[in-house]
This record gives sequence, structure tokens and C-alpha cells, in this order.
Amino acid sequence: MKLALLIVYFAVMIGIGIYCRKQATDVNGFVLGGRSVGPWLTAFAYGTSYFSAVVFIGYAGQFGWKYGIAATWAGIGNALIGSLLAWVILGRRTRIMTQHFNSATMPQFFEKRFQSTGLKIGSSIIIFIFLIPYTASLFNGLSRLFGTAFNMDYTVCIILMGVLTGIYVIAGGYMATAINDFIQGCIMLVGIIAVIAAVLNSQGGFMEALRGMAEVSDPTVLNGEVPGVFASFFGPDPINLLGVVILTSLGTWGLPQMVQKFYAIKSEDAIKKGTIISTLFAMVVAGGCYFLGGFGRLFSDKIDIAANGYDSIIPTMLSGLPEMLIAFVVILVLSASMSTLSSLVITSSSTLTMDLLREKVKGVKKMNEFELVFVMRIFIVVFVVISMILAIVQYKQSISFIAQLMAVSWGALAGAFLAPFLYGLYWKKTTKAACWVSFLFGSGVMLLNMVAKPLFPTLLQSPINCGAFVMLAGLVIVPLVSLFTKAPNQDMVNAAFACYDKTAPVKQRTALHD
Repeated sequence: MKLALLIVYFAVMIGIGIYCRKQATDVNGFVLGGRSVGPWLTAFAYGTSYFSAVVFIGYAGQFGWKYGIAATWAGIGNALIGSLLAWVILGRRTRIMTQHFNSATMPQFFEKRFQSTGLKIGSSIIIFIFLIPYTASLFNGLSRLFGTAFNMDYTVCIILMGVLTGIYVIAGGYMATAINDFIQGCIMLVGIIAVIAAVLNSQGGFMEALRGMAEVSDPTVLNGEVPGVFASFFGPDPINLLGVVILTSLGTWGLPQMVQKFYAIKSEDAIKKGTIISTLFAMVVAGGCYFLGGFGRLFSDKIDIAANGYDSIIPTMLSGLPEMLIAFVVILVLSASMSTLSSLVITSSSTLTMDLLREKVKGVKKMNEFELVFVMRIFIVVFVVISMILAIVQYKQSISFIAQLMAVSWGALAGAFLAPFLYGLYWKKTTKAACWVSFLFGSGVMLLNMVAKPLFPTLLQSPINCGAFVMLAGLVIVPLVSLFTKAPNQDMVNAAFACYDKTAPVKQRTALHD
């Protein structure tokens, strides 16, 4: 049954990729779906790119174990900050200004907004480097569940996922990804609800499971017996929990693969509907994942954290479920991972081709649209292969947990780009120098955190907290540096912001006509 479901699932994904190939013949179609993607597809593409095996297997397990039921706050933050506020604050302005610049990637936005080729090249290098560990974390998370369900070798899992995702992305580009994301999102919504119900039922229901959590205590965390803390409102460690909320919620504002979803929105109506759909999706999926992980300690007799790590918690919780439900969970996590992977490989390949090679390689400069798309498809293969190799090495060498890989990637990317992108959309006085400082600070601090943790204060030795710190610091650094560095050319700034001043006809229920 499990194998049959997988075969059907893979056939549908590949079929959609082939079906959408006619819409992926030029750069605009391959990367942005022709900027004609409706609210449901855009919202689900945003949500499924947001939540993957990293959340379901890595974060839900680790933070549910550490913070108990209070880990649900991370899911709530993802919905309200990472989805609702992101759409409200970034959605419309991103769509308007990127279309005004005719930019298809975040590096192109930086180049045209600040009239700097250097910013485009610098940001594209950061994107390519730091998306790779994130992709490796997707492979790792998926393999844990495949191992539980099929007793399949880790390397085989990686190759299978990478090849199948590559096929439908290469064939159909962004539109194939968006349609598949919608299907995958529906699976995730139904699956997470079914899994929560089944796991809680196995513990005697919600109230009985909550009572069991209230009886759990952990002296190694609490320095003493404090029964009930893992079932409390803020859990045993609210400060570090806040770092998780900030990293996983605010981080989406600066991640190129997330922001790029706003480039493709079709209309004003699509933005309004997409905001609601995306928020509800995040509340169910992210809230459900962390809520489920919060009950992990009820299975402590079956879990050996020291031997198998936090990534083994969720698979252990699911191992006792009926075979049919486990098969559905495998499809759920596969859906989450493949949708995120497809978003990452399109972002990376388009950035490398359009923003780095086209700028520096003469042969690429002269290429037409068809040839550029062909090069992007080649780099999708390259990116997937590099990520697969890194994932295998990471697993066999036991370098780090899933959550740590994601934290390094999110922290570096969002720490570098969040503030320059946000201020670039809203504030005319943002300077090129401020962007450079943010790029170097965000990526540099996270690299230093990887190789020299003892140099950091205890609180910031965690890549989670360090990532949250560089994001918030960037929001202060960019305006400060902008005030003390050379002001941007006023004509250039006025030309950039002129797109917001264009008039557009609306229905009278939105605004009264003279």
C-alpha cells in the first residue's frame, strides 16, 4: 500500500511538470510563471516552501522536546509574523516594485533599486552558498521517515527525492512547482490533522496526554524538579523559545525563495485572498507540527536522544500508527520536502544564471531567453547533486542536527537580506553602503558562529539565537549606516518609488470616485 501510494504520487508530480513545460520556455515563464499566478497557488506555494521536513521532523521534534506544549508558540508566530505580516507588509510593494524594475530575482532587485552591480553579485554568491545547507537538511529529515516506513537506505532516499524533484522542476519551471505545491499543501493540511488525532488518541486523548505532560520534569534543564512545566504556557525556557519564534517567523521576510513568491502574484485581489489562505495554512501546518512535537516526552521510554538525536523523536512517535496512516505521513513529509526543495533549486539556479554568470561570463551575456532557461535547468541539476552529496556526508559524519543546518542557512540569508530588502521597499534614504554592511554582517556572523562558537556569549552560541540576533540587528544597522553614508542619487530614488504613485482604477466599494 505504501509503495503504491508513492508511485501514484510521483506519477502525478512528474505529469504536472510535463504538462507545464509549454509555460517554461522563457525566463519570465520559467522563474515566475509569467507573473500570473492566482491566490490559492501563490499562498500554497508560499506555505509549502516555508514548511518542510525540517519543521516536521527537525524543529517539531527538537523544540517540542525542549519546550513542551509551549513549542506551539513557534507555529503561531509562523502564522502571524511569518505569513500574515509578511504578506501585508511585503506582498503588494514587492509585486509592484519588482515588476517596475522587471526583476525576477532578489539580487536583480538590489541591483536596480540601488544601481549597483556589486550588490547583485554579492547577494547571488550569498544565496548560492547558504541555500545548499538548507537543502541538505531537507534530505536528512525525509530520510529519517523513509527509514522508519520502508527500512530504505539513506542514500537511496536522497537520490530518489533529488531526481524526482529535479524532473518536474526542470520540465515545468515555476508553474509546475506552484501546481504541485497546491496538491502537496492539501496533503499536508489533511495529513497533519490526521496525525495529531492519531497520536493523541494513542495516549488516551488530548486531556490525558496533557496530564501526562504535566507530570514530566527534567532536572537537567530545570536544575530541579518542577512538575508541570512542559505543559505550561511558556514552557521551561521562554528566552530561547523566543529565539526560535523570531528565527522561524521573521526569517521568511528575508529569504529569497520566500520573497520571490510575491513577484509572481497576479492581482490585488490575489494578494488579499492569498494573505488569508497563507495565514490559515501556516496556523494549521506549523501550529500542528509544533503542537504534535510538544508531546514528544510522552514517548521518552522509546527515544534515545544521546544515540539518535532529536531528529528521531517524531519518527518514533509515528512508528506505532497504523500502516495506512504511516504511508500517508510519508507522503505528507515527502510533499513538504519536495515543495521546499523545488523552490530552493529554482531560486538558486535562476540567481546563479541571471545574476552571476550573465554578469561575468561573455558567452552567457549574449544568450537568448531559450538558452538562458537551458542553463538554469543545467544548474538545477548541479545544485541538486551538490546538496545530495552534502547531505550524505553530513549524515555519515554526524556533523549536526537538522535544526542547526536550517538555522545557519536562515540566519545568514535573512540576516543579510531582510533589512536591506524591507527598507529598500519603504525608505528612500536607504544607501548602498548600508546594504553591504548588512550583507557582510549577517553572513559573516553566522559563518563565525559555525567555526568559532566559544567567541560568542553563551546565549548566542546557539545558531538559532544567533540567527535571530543578526536579523534584528540588521533592522538597526541599515538605518544607522544609511544616515552616516553617502545619500543615494535623488533622481534614481524618485524613479524607483514612482511605481507606487501610478493611479489604478478600482471599484467604488474600495474607493469613492469623484
